[in-house]
Amino acid sequence: MTQPDAIVEHQLQELRAELARSQQQVADMAAAQEEFLRAVSHDLRAPLRHVTSYGTLVREVLGDLPPEVAQGPEVQEALGFLATMDQSAKRMGLMIDGLLALVRAGRAPLRLQPVLLADAIVQARASLAAVEAGRAVEWRIALDLPTLQADPALLQELLVQLLGNALKFTRQAAQPCIAVQAVVAPAGHVAFTVQDNGVGFDPARAGTLFGVFQRLHRESEFEGVGTGLALCRAIAQRHGGAITATAVPGAGCTVRVEWPAHAA
Repeated sequence: MTQPDAIVEHQLQELRAELARSQQQVADMAAAQEEFLRAVSHDLRAPLRHVTSYGTLVREVLGDLPPEVAQGPEVQEALGFLATMDQSAKRMGLMIDGLLALVRAGRAPLRLQPVLLADAIVQARASLAAVEAGRAVEWRIALDLPTLQADPALLQELLVQLLGNALKFTRQAAQPCIAVQAVVAPAGHVAFTVQDNGVGFDPARAGTLFGVFQRLHRESEFEGVGTGLALCRAIAQRHGGAITATAVPGAGCTVRVEWPAHAA
């Protein structure tokens, strides 16, 4: 073997060793994610179940007290504390569910295929029928919506979150209106927007909108734990896309989703 060949062979060996180290790091990260999933799905839920279960037992004990005692201010105050404890435990359960959804969206293998966005929106609206029940919401769904190269299940999660948010934040609107339309996108991409005429938000806080557990409205006004838009961002990024939002306080919100026109 000539000296140049020996140098090339040595460089190849170094590259192979570096590749092996990188692969091991990826495997270690995957194992850490598996451990995280196990902890979240089991270990963290066990103490939550204890909180809610024993709270119920305490209420039963208080309910067995003589009526004149049970109706006293001290017992009523204790029942109020238990209600707050139960509400917080349920909220933490929803936060754990949100974290699990985020991890799964980042780990699930992508099964890309052509998905008609219009059909996916019909399915998302069907899953939100209970949320929309009893309301006169005007839907404006464009006829020229693109076909996306997407994992159908993940795209469905994204649409349910976006349309669910639009329904939630238009709850106080006199004439709620939600529009989905195709918009111009950079070369090699397609884009669509979900627009509502709900409460909107302060544009100065838009930078935190897609963070985990970030909320722009008080829980007493609108339910939620602040993981929905973080999940949408994770799903868009898994597909090589991007998601942004603009709003005007009291005048609604527009979420823009960009998607690669072809599968990577």
